[in-house]
Amino acid sequence: MPTLAIYGNTYQQSHLEGLRRLFTLLSGGAFHVYIEKGFSSYLDSVGVSTGEFFVVEEFPKGVDYVVSIGGDGTFLQAAQWVGRRETPILGVNTGHLGFLASYSLDDTEELLDALASGRVRLERRAVIEVSCDAMPEGFWPYALNEVAVLKGDTASMVTVHAEIDGYFLADYMSDGLLISTPTGSTAYNLSVGGPILQPTLSCLVLSPIAPHSLTMRPLVVSGNSRIVLTPRSRARECRVSLDGRSFLMDSGDSLVLKEAAFKVCVVRRHDGNFSRLLRNKLGWGSSLI
Repeated sequence: MPTLAIYGNTYQQSHLEGLRRLFTLLSGGAFHVYIEKGFSSYLDSVGVSTGEFFVVEEFPKGVDYVVSIGGDGTFLQAAQWVGRRETPILGVNTGHLGFLASYSLDDTEELLDALASGRVRLERRAVIEVSCDAMPEGFWPYALNEVAVLKGDTASMVTVHAEIDGYFLADYMSDGLLISTPTGSTAYNLSVGGPILQPTLSCLVLSPIAPHSLTMRPLVVSGNSRIVLTPRSRARECRVSLDGRSFLMDSGDSLVLKEAAFKVCVVRRHDGNFSRLLRNKLGWGSSLI
């Protein structure tokens, strides 16, 4: 009997019937089910019964799959909940684009059959690890999508001194600098003009945000690279964001980025592929007329 851990967000008002159907099927005895405490409380408050499942706050041991119900932001939170364990995560999209999700609530029977039979495809995705003296205690120092070094509370641009493997690369004068994983290449990186990368590649992308120079273009480097960034600004502080979670660091201090020693395992449809994903999610190759 496979063991599932369910994680979700609290913005499911238009999906309650689909959730009731999902949890009714889960109660059939084919799975051992845990539900994250915050999501369980929300479901109970909106009349979706979870009474017979185990409610947990910390990620439990012995889980075969995690089911993330929400958008890409929820998936990133589920990955943090899983931590370094590399437990496969299946995304059920109830958000907007849902680039990390392979299923919707309309696919409930299909996704449960796939999990019960093991007919899924796993993709191991690289994670960025960040080291910085200014990082608050208890802050999760990893990013599945991107790390952004941004200007603080000022209209002035920030200059980010970048070194790769001990060698000076450039002083990026811009509104900020993104370091993206291949998974994050279709997120913030894409919106600032960075390249789309196949998500299982081992590489990182440096993409400046509104650069002050035409020579500051996105750059792809090896996933084995060690990147040191030192931001300087007229403001006393700069902001560092990891998948949307942020802290402030003093201007002139440095942070170190490298690929983490663990991966995030993403569950994909057995018959899915990157080309289909681009067409379905981004309308790749479709006519503009």
